[in-house]
Amino acid sequence: MTPLSFIPATIAIAIFLFSLLGRLSRPARTLPPGPRPWPLVGNLPHLGPMPHRSMAALARAYGPLIHLGLGLVDVVVAASGSVAAQFLRAHDANFLSRPPHSAGKYLGYNSQDMVSVPYGPRWRMMRKISSVHLFSSKALDDYGHVRQEEVGILARALAHAGSDPANLARLLNVCTANSVGRVMLGRRVFGDGKGGDDPRADEFKSMVVEMLALGGVFNISDFVPALEWLDLQGVAAKMKALHRRVDAFLMAIVEEHKAEMGKSGIKQNDLLSTLISLQDVADEEGRNLTDTEIKALLQNMFVAGTDTSSSTTEWAVAELIRQPGTLARVQEEIDSVVGRGRLVTEIDLPRLTYLQAVVKETFRLHPSTPLAIPRIAAESCEIDGYHIPKGATLIVNVWAIARDPDAWAEPSAFRPERFLPGGEKPDVDVRGNDFEVIPFGAGRRMCVGMSLGLRMVQLMPAMLAHAFDWELADGVSPEKLNMDEVYGLTLQRAEPLLVHPKPRLASHVYYY
Repeated sequence: MTPLSFIPATIAIAIFLFSLLGRLSRPARTLPPGPRPWPLVGNLPHLGPMPHRSMAALARAYGPLIHLGLGLVDVVVAASGSVAAQFLRAHDANFLSRPPHSAGKYLGYNSQDMVSVPYGPRWRMMRKISSVHLFSSKALDDYGHVRQEEVGILARALAHAGSDPANLARLLNVCTANSVGRVMLGRRVFGDGKGGDDPRADEFKSMVVEMLALGGVFNISDFVPALEWLDLQGVAAKMKALHRRVDAFLMAIVEEHKAEMGKSGIKQNDLLSTLISLQDVADEEGRNLTDTEIKALLQNMFVAGTDTSSSTTEWAVAELIRQPGTLARVQEEIDSVVGRGRLVTEIDLPRLTYLQAVVKETFRLHPSTPLAIPRIAAESCEIDGYHIPKGATLIVNVWAIARDPDAWAEPSAFRPERFLPGGEKPDVDVRGNDFEVIPFGAGRRMCVGMSLGLRMVQLMPAMLAHAFDWELADGVSPEKLNMDEVYGLTLQRAEPLLVHPKPRLASHVYYY
């Protein structure tokens, strides 16, 4: 055996001894409970292929606040609404930045995107731009017609799907991507506006799904940095290859947009034009917005603004198909408010109480982000009598909180009635104020696109329930519908929802 063969073992032993020495030299302060860690890798083997479910099981065994040693990193997991509120409300200022991680490095332009960038002037600038130009009440109202038109195109595509089953996941992704694209770029990203297929849409969807899958991997290199050069799971290589594809897609958009702006000389109202014009304006640090930061922001908006809304809507429709009585009640409510001579609009949504309950229950049972994007403790603090060390990573288990048996009756059942007057949680607000359901997170680093997401995830299921009856492909009965999930930053359905839509409104409605 050559001396070189001993190098990995020597490195592993050195890292283990360093980790052990660090833990033994800690002050004797009580950490939250948790399972006994393995040598070197700590509790990483406890996570398994479904970390949100594994962490929920650990919380049932050890309590709603648990400590995990992942490699050399202290990780604390909040698995109840009351514990999450302490972190994200009482101690929010201490948990505003992100821990270093490979997704931010290789997919987030070296942590220059709004999701990964450290809390500070650059994050405040990016959030302000997004809040004012894309997600303010005025901006959302101004672009309401865009969402309505794209939902109409979706209805037309489904009504003319023919005898082949419609892939609802694909159509929803196109609808949301074009809704976001028209606001961000001033044009559709996919298709000609007639609802037909566009091969680029499938490529875009595959890139987004891969990005979310890779972003959700617990990469050992993030927790044992000395092993990064080995890339033991092959995650870094996959991220780099994917980033090249995504960056080429975004670079083409930016360069094409700059060329169009130079030709026309006419001021455009879309977000990308605004971002390009802001490159001449310095922030509070005297820095200007770079092309890289623009691409990073576009990436955030396309990924977060398309897949979360489309996948949540797909889950909602799947649940309605599985429960025909619930679907009938939604249809009856919308028929009474809208009738059958037009499509539902955003103006109708506040009057659709049961539909809103269905959306809340979908958020609860199928949160788009099962584990909130991690945060890092700037200073040590105390939560529930336990010591949270400086530099610890915080993970809020949104999935576990929403299925907490101490907070919910029949937590695994899809029951929209729980959110109606007389139900167990009639006044729950999903905007980060009530921690029993926090699909958009909470605190200062909650999802900036929450208002847009709420509008899309109410409008699309409302239209789909109102405009169509549904049959599953291949004669599958509703009770046999596969409801398995695939873990990533977002919870995708393991199988796309393949359906035969049956129009139920006046025929002229589908020629929107």
